[in-house]
Amino acid sequence: MSDAPPPVVTLDRRRLTALRSGVLLVRDDPVVFRVTGPGALPCLQGLLTNDLDKPGDGSLVYGALLTPKGMIVADLWVLRHAETSFTLLAPARARESTLEIFQRSLPPRLARATEVTDTDAALRVLGPKAAERMAAAGLPLPDSVGRLSPAPLEAGEVAVLRPQDAAPFRALVVGTREAVDAAAERLLDAGVPEAGAEAAEAAHILAGWPALGSEIGERTLPQEVRYDEIGGLSYTKGCYTGQETVARLHFRGHTNRELRGLVWLTDDPLEGETIYRDGKDVGRVRSQLRLPNRVIGLATLRREVEPDETVLAGGQEARVVPLPFPDDAIGR
Repeated sequence: MSDAPPPVVTLDRRRLTALRSGVLLVRDDPVVFRVTGPGALPCLQGLLTNDLDKPGDGSLVYGALLTPKGMIVADLWVLRHAETSFTLLAPARARESTLEIFQRSLPPRLARATEVTDTDAALRVLGPKAAERMAAAGLPLPDSVGRLSPAPLEAGEVAVLRPQDAAPFRALVVGTREAVDAAAERLLDAGVPEAGAEAAEAAHILAGWPALGSEIGERTLPQEVRYDEIGGLSYTKGCYTGQETVARLHFRGHTNRELRGLVWLTDDPLEGETIYRDGKDVGRVRSQLRLPNRVIGLATLRREVEPDETVLAGGQEARVVPLPFPDDAIGR
């Protein structure tokens, strides 16, 4: 196993202030799928970790596709237009694996998955002033989670959705590329500054939200990366691929590793990703964020390592903290 240090995300003071007390616009670059057909709802219910039935039409749900052994293949945001029509947003790196699952698992007479990435796009609005600025731009944020119009979007329209409170963004805007670009211009005109991908990556670290390719690897179980805390699992909806492992962990056991935060006591570069406590290998650094006055990151740690303990993470001393990061761990 490689012990190279994880990639480093850097956030300047202006962007940090916007994330914590202001607002930012990030143009997303997901893979977009449309799943339609008379059996779209039951077919997706049998694949996703979360419940798509109970929230009803107009909902926004976060979940994952799993292997039969319960390991995460891809994480997705799912927009339910109707029982027969869904839009799904997946990370770009999960395109092939997601498409392969749909091709293998969706019976064509019941449900079809079509990639619409060339025509559809999304943007995210980050920061606590998102609702205020979006209202000023004529893109009001719904009062409750999700709540797009159940009817198909007309040309030039966008769906404006609210995620759950734990999410690393405050609003999701989805539609055709032309409509999303027009919405972005309205937000810019309303005084919402635009930021790049690093701001979105910083937001997910600050929120303790796992990302595919860093916190989520090929052998990651949902409960190892806070899916219970962030609302990515249902234990009541019935069977889905990988559900047996997920349920067994929930009702009869626990994971050996958990996602935790780290605050380094030095700003020296890391020497690998391995984490030691008292000379014993107890985990891996998964992501690192350099803030103006400190360095923080996310790590998978053995569950016996408690918050406030000091570990040697990537060759540098660091303090373990709970997630999401408390204010005193982020600093000013």
